[in-house]
Amino acid sequence: MDLSLKIYNSLSKEKEVFQPLHEGRVGMYVCGPTVYSDVHLGNCRTFVSFDVIYRYLLHKGFKVRYVRNITDVGHLLDDGEDRMSKGARVSQLEPMEVAQKYSNGFHDIMRILNALPPSIEPRATGHIPEQIEMVQTILANGYAYEINGSVYFDTLKFIQEKGTYGMLSGRKVDELIAESRELKKQDEKRHPADFAIWMKASEEHIMRWRSPWGEGFPGWHLECSAMSTKYLGEDFDIHGGGNDLKFPHHENEIAQNVGACRHTGAKYWLHTNMLLMNGKKMSKSDGNTISPVELFSGNSPHVSKGYSPMVVRFFMLQTHYRSTLDLTDEALQAAEKGYRRLMEANQALQGLAHPGPDIKGPLDEEIQTLIGQVEEEMNDDFNTPKTLAKLFELVSKINGLKDGHLSFEGLAASTLDEIKTLFREFIFDILGLQDEAQGGGDSATLDGLMQLIIEMRADARQRKDWPTSDKIRDTLKDLHIQLKDSKEGTAWVKE
Repeated sequence: MDLSLKIYNSLSKEKEVFQPLHEGRVGMYVCGPTVYSDVHLGNCRTFVSFDVIYRYLLHKGFKVRYVRNITDVGHLLDDGEDRMSKGARVSQLEPMEVAQKYSNGFHDIMRILNALPPSIEPRATGHIPEQIEMVQTILANGYAYEINGSVYFDTLKFIQEKGTYGMLSGRKVDELIAESRELKKQDEKRHPADFAIWMKASEEHIMRWRSPWGEGFPGWHLECSAMSTKYLGEDFDIHGGGNDLKFPHHENEIAQNVGACRHTGAKYWLHTNMLLMNGKKMSKSDGNTISPVELFSGNSPHVSKGYSPMVVRFFMLQTHYRSTLDLTDEALQAAEKGYRRLMEANQALQGLAHPGPDIKGPLDEEIQTLIGQVEEEMNDDFNTPKTLAKLFELVSKINGLKDGHLSFEGLAASTLDEIKTLFREFIFDILGLQDEAQGGGDSATLDGLMQLIIEMRADARQRKDWPTSDKIRDTLKDLHIQLKDSKEGTAWVKE
């Protein structure tokens, strides 16, 4: 049985046997959220996927340094405005108030979905000196140029000398020209495919820092190059993110890393696929969207009821991280049944006692094969749906033993103990599920959900959106949850 871990590398477009740069240690960097608004459910899918990857690497015995950043400056909209600046302007808050508010909300959702925190969570604004230093190095190496206080990466020169630009995304030079965005105040670039690594701040721009080129702010791609190499080194093992980041973000990261350090950064590049809803891309303009809180509470026309966080997590794990995941009410209902069946089987399993005789037979051999296949499936590029399928084959055996349809005769007591350990490790430690019926994390989950719902209601009231505010209050009332407003804030009680 081959128990080596294989990972699909977006860089090579192949599955490769995972061999870390340093034996027993793994450095993993994952692009985190841009905290100018509430976290998107599609982002949650990405972070749950990498949570499972992190958990499985720990299970394999690796010491993992998991770095996931917070983007709080430099991520531009199509019109060239910084997302954080826009969030601050719309909310009439300081940019760091916006960043803190939505960072807190992001962390709440991650806790509710039972995602482990990263080892390090650096913020872009906390690493401006490192980013300025990287710009200086890229300039000194001849792969950037300065114009009117902005610094641009010289993509054509880089392609001519290094020939590696496009290696991740597969883009050609002509495609890059066609796809390059004409951002505001970037018409001074030498070539449309060049991208800003430092931008001069206009007079009205809120977020700005002193630099050798004048007051400005770093380009979005720069932060991840600077922070990943600071905490993981010029060469590290894994870089992850959503498929939508492959180009231009990750492609530009590689170019910056080579331009500054002469290294591509990560050895393995992993990308999650997108989350659809009812077969279509989520879109606010089309009304085809749902937030995590709306999904948990059921306060959306797209779902017939609310679904618990662990059902949502289980639903996400039923599809491989590299495949598109289609969220529908029917699929969530099926996931709820599957999740409950798995939890009930585990409860039954942990209560089983082997009556003897302790003899190995055909049943023992069949179960031992399934035990090995569970790990085999996870070793195949973290294949959670196939891993779950093997666990459910074992569920049938467990239920058979519990109901008396299968005899313990021919099953060794040690094998029964192996199944118990396997279920505990894979269901809870690796897949990160909790048994909500047994109160696993239930109190913390409910409190986190309620704090988010209270914040949503407060936002609605501030906007004078009384229908939404009333709907939240009435829905909670139907669930026997009462909100109590006071000068100190809003509290909730279960009636």
